[in-house]
Amino acid sequence: MTVKIPTYPDLTGKVAVVTGSSRGIGAAACRMLAVNGVKVVVNGRDEAAVRKTVQDLRADGGEATGVTADATDLDALGRLRAETERVYGPVDVLGAFVAGGGPLPGPTAQITEPDWDAAIRGNLTVTFLTLKTFVPGMVERGRGAIVTVASTAARYAGGEPIGAPTGYAVAKAGVVRLTQEVAKEVARHGVRVNCVSPSTIVTERTDRVIPAERKAQLTAMHPLGRLGTPDDVACAVLFLASECSSWITGVTLDVAGGQIMI
Repeated sequence: MTVKIPTYPDLTGKVAVVTGSSRGIGAAACRMLAVNGVKVVVNGRDEAAVRKTVQDLRADGGEATGVTADATDLDALGRLRAETERVYGPVDVLGAFVAGGGPLPGPTAQITEPDWDAAIRGNLTVTFLTLKTFVPGMVERGRGAIVTVASTAARYAGGEPIGAPTGYAVAKAGVVRLTQEVAKEVARHGVRVNCVSPSTIVTERTDRVIPAERKAQLTAMHPLGRLGTPDDVACAVLFLASECSSWITGVTLDVAGGQIMI
């Protein structure tokens, strides 16, 4: 499904960092931000993928640079912030995106401690570290828009329609709560923090690993009759980054094809 990129003139000239943005939802968000005149910093651990995304953005006329860094490493995040400020200046928009994931769903008693720790670190701790790195500067400057990413797995018991790993679901629920806590803390400083919570999104990876039968089952669980695309989520990110959402903070927006209606 092709999405016409919405335009938000207030974003022109701003600086955005999007972690985990060399592929998928993060890359789509970078593309939409760049089309809106935002100076975009693409981040990921795969140098080749980061470089490719930057090249694509520039080919479309966007202003972008890439910084390869592991967002689970606080020192690496500090280098990401410093390089962004060196090239473009202070950060106005932060997309705290992570690939996350985890093992296949299974009984709690069968979850190993290493798998649990990896799920929490790779989905929740990484978001905390990203906010810890960039929030102080935004507070000091008295402005900023932050968008975190959770999942419908965080929103109700059982996670995704056909199961999500428990550690992943719990970590994503933590992202929702972390978003609320930080939003309340920094609101008086002119910084907004919101969350997008996607359901099943068709990316290169999910298209490869999800069998056709399961895709059909997942599609049937969404009232709008299709699975999501990275652009569906990126449009929501763009709105929350813009001044059109200037009186919105601490919310979680379900980008879920009607799967969740609360």
